[in-house]
Amino acid sequence: MPKTSVIAAAAIACASAAAIFVGAEKGKPAVPVKATVQGDLGYRDTALIPGQRWKVHDIDRPRPAAVDPGAPGTQERASRPPSDAVVLFDGQDTSRLVWPVKGWKLENGYLEITATGDSLATRDSFGDMQLHVEWMIPPNPKHTGQMRGNSGIILMGRYEVQVLDSYDAATYADGQAASMYGQFPPLVNASRKPGEWQFYDIVFEAPKFEGSNLVKPPYVTVLHNGVVVHNHQAFVGQMAHRIHKPFEAHGPEAPLVIQNHDVPVRYRSIWARRLTGYDQAE
Repeated sequence: MPKTSVIAAAAIACASAAAIFVGAEKGKPAVPVKATVQGDLGYRDTALIPGQRWKVHDIDRPRPAAVDPGAPGTQERASRPPSDAVVLFDGQDTSRLVWPVKGWKLENGYLEITATGDSLATRDSFGDMQLHVEWMIPPNPKHTGQMRGNSGIILMGRYEVQVLDSYDAATYADGQAASMYGQFPPLVNASRKPGEWQFYDIVFEAPKFEGSNLVKPPYVTVLHNGVVVHNHQAFVGQMAHRIHKPFEAHGPEAPLVIQNHDVPVRYRSIWARRLTGYDQAE
């Protein structure tokens, strides 16, 4: 999500004292949490999301139920990509990235956001694609809400799947980890603890335009740590904070962008497969 209003939110007066329920573990009651700073847990003064009963970042939108994503992957070794994948980052080679990038470092087999700087972009452009990204919120994050390890996988530089620490940590539902930012929460919360590697497997269908007219919206299927959290869900616009941003016509392919939101997040093993139709020649 864009970072400017997150910083500004710290100066906004306290939100209403209405309690919401967050962070429930399986078999345990949810814990009521009061909104303290407007923006940490959501808003009540934003626009309705088209086709939904919820407002953008709605404080009253139900938080997804937490699930156990299963045994974590190895901390020491990243996944091995398929043989037909475009390997965007393998722990060492940055040749397919626009690199170096201000605010990032490469060490110990991963890229890490270290300071305010620029977002990371690929040299390759993609339309329909399968994408695999492994990421980690470092141990003991110091912030709350949207500053708790915030980053994002921004498909075509416009359509975001949120990266955040959402393990027993509260924020607005359509801004937590694996949300289609500002549009749809994940079906469930499959987050692991800070300090553990997590992964997204994303199947993305690019939008189709005829001139300036949208004839098919972009669709996404997302697995978070192997758990389906979006099932062929259409985006309803472009990434934006606190507003609904309509579609704008663009080309059939564009670079992948990974957001720098000024707080530490690590990435390793990033690869993509361009998706084509059936019966394609080898």
